[in-house]
Amino acid sequence: MNNDLPKIFNEFNEARQKGFVDVKNLKDSGKKIVGTYCTYSPWELIIAAGAIPISLCSMSDEPIAEAEKQLPKNLCPLIKSSYGFALTDKCPYLYFSDLVVGETTCDGKKKMYEYLGQLKPMHVMQLPQTSKGEAAFNSWRSEMVLFKERLETEFDVEITDEKLKEAINLRNRERKALIDFYELGKMCPPPITGTEMLQVLYGATFKTDKEAHIKTLTKFTQDIKDDYENGNRKVSESKKRILITGCPMGGATEKIIKIIEESDGVVVCYENCTGIKATQQLVDETIDPIDALTRKYLDIPCSCMSPNDGRITSLSNLVDEYKVDGVLDVILQACHTYSVESHSIKKFMDEVKHTPYMSIETDYSQNDVGQLKTRIAAFIEML
Repeated sequence: MNNDLPKIFNEFNEARQKGFVDVKNLKDSGKKIVGTYCTYSPWELIIAAGAIPISLCSMSDEPIAEAEKQLPKNLCPLIKSSYGFALTDKCPYLYFSDLVVGETTCDGKKKMYEYLGQLKPMHVMQLPQTSKGEAAFNSWRSEMVLFKERLETEFDVEITDEKLKEAINLRNRERKALIDFYELGKMCPPPITGTEMLQVLYGATFKTDKEAHIKTLTKFTQDIKDDYENGNRKVSESKKRILITGCPMGGATEKIIKIIEESDGVVVCYENCTGIKATQQLVDETIDPIDALTRKYLDIPCSCMSPNDGRITSLSNLVDEYKVDGVLDVILQACHTYSVESHSIKKFMDEVKHTPYMSIETDYSQNDVGQLKTRIAAFIEML
């Protein structure tokens, strides 16, 4: 086996911790930092402004108790964790951010941003409630322009079309490298585990040098393929192939991946925000850059959109392409849009794809691990 592979996996796994030092150094050198929470954040605009976009901490149980002093206990753990990190100053990425950008993907988030805006400079992009039609496109395009203007004013820069096109090209190349990595999961058996895949996907969001990240990820993917072709197999062919959909994965939700792997399963595809959902569509480099960004980000098939036909289309293709044995819908407590949508996803899997489906509701604590083990093990056993 290629002896460098475990080291690279650890590097991605430790990316969040190592990134703290990178961000401090960038800040000390005069760079502006923009913190983001969601895949609807147009990183291309931030890069074109000469700033560094970075994902903020939001997937840990640690700061939730502090957040619950101000927020309802029955609120989504992702929202409480995000705000808790801001209150406790335990997220260096947020601490060093000159600006934080959020989107109105749910009522809980947009109200939390009102409080967060009292702690950090905040820009909130107002998402339309549908991705369909000219009115929705024009509304979201105007939000792109407003964000562009806020960045220009905040950082005293001009975002030219040329700079924006360069940023779009950079991000598209990163997306292509990520897609190549995702597609390792199409192999039977896959050359890596679901835990290793998530380490890379989650770690990638904390990589600040995109050119270096693209090179590293491209070589890493090729090394894994070479290792596989040399006959090295770490995953048994008997493992049941699981696709995960639903809410963002990473941090504390890795408990679910661990249970799947302990129950004779392997995650071959993440359809959710952390995975392929926001990456599978590139930004069109042949049209006006603001129009191109508007269309790309508006087409992300999130449950905050009604209707959300894109999620059904995406899942249908991924179940076939990744030769999926079962679909696991992971829903964070109080995430109403994904919770409501689970009925239509189950119906589609049952009646159209004839693929076993199960939804689970969880949070960032370890309190439900025993129950999850029982349910997930039973699900995989019947596949």
